[in-house]
Amino acid sequence: MKNDKWSTEDISDQQGRLAIVTGANSGLGYEIAQTLAKKNATVILAVRNMDRGKRAAEKIKNHYSQADISVLELDLANLESIRAFTKEFLRANTRLDILINNAGVMIPPYSKTADGFELQFGTNHLGHFALTGLLLNILQKTQASRVVSVSSMAHRMGDIDFDDLNWEKRTYRRWRAYGDSKIANIYFTNELDRKLTKNGNNPLAVAAHPGYSATDLQRYSKTFTFFNRFIAQSSYMGALPILYAALAEDVKGGDFYGPYGFMEISGYPAKTQPSKLAQNEEIARRLWEKSEELTGVYFS
Repeated sequence: MKNDKWSTEDISDQQGRLAIVTGANSGLGYEIAQTLAKKNATVILAVRNMDRGKRAAEKIKNHYSQADISVLELDLANLESIRAFTKEFLRANTRLDILINNAGVMIPPYSKTADGFELQFGTNHLGHFALTGLLLNILQKTQASRVVSVSSMAHRMGDIDFDDLNWEKRTYRRWRAYGDSKIANIYFTNELDRKLTKNGNNPLAVAAHPGYSATDLQRYSKTFTFFNRFIAQSSYMGALPILYAALAEDVKGGDFYGPYGFMEISGYPAKTQPSKLAQNEEIARRLWEKSEELTGVYFS
């Protein structure tokens, strides 16, 4: 499905709605948060670095004086931080309309999270899995809420090894590990959608990818840094599929959105299809059970 040149101009007023955007201090997260604030939503920037988060919030307020923005600390590589964030958020709020699971790390040197998980899998998948689970109750109580998980074209190189999730037995391959974390985002979305459908399908669980967009996420790759100047689209364009998934009226649970240009590298947003492997329901169920076990977060 092609949504011909859908842009931020097509977004209706979001007054009265509340959104959390993880990793909102730069790149795609910043673009998403800025657009939501421009459209009068209340936006919480969930960030690891509070100084950078506060600077991002101030920058948005300088552009849009009416912006209702706050900053909360969230380190998705630390389950204790995730629990502290959700506790603070739930203490102060009674609704959550949009949760955008955007933050992530891309092809860093091998390292582990505070809880001993391989950094990319632990941050990009397990961190957002735990965050969503801890916020699910308030999402379900908020009418027409959505959870949008940001995947990547790199999910097509993902193939999760359940016998070595933390890359302790194999030679570490950064791109493969990144692909594993991004296909995990789609497994999570699809399994969450299947479970929610049994209970009224609220919130909608949706996934999206930004195509090839120039962001700070690529700082570990000299190749990306070089080619960004020639073929990468802007953060604004990369944010559009994610915003479409979060806000467009024709979105359904389990949908996957990306740019409709050549090889989904660039272009305006459209519904697309993930890889065949990403649609495997048995793997999704197995990953869900393992994620609950690893994080200690069990979805009611």
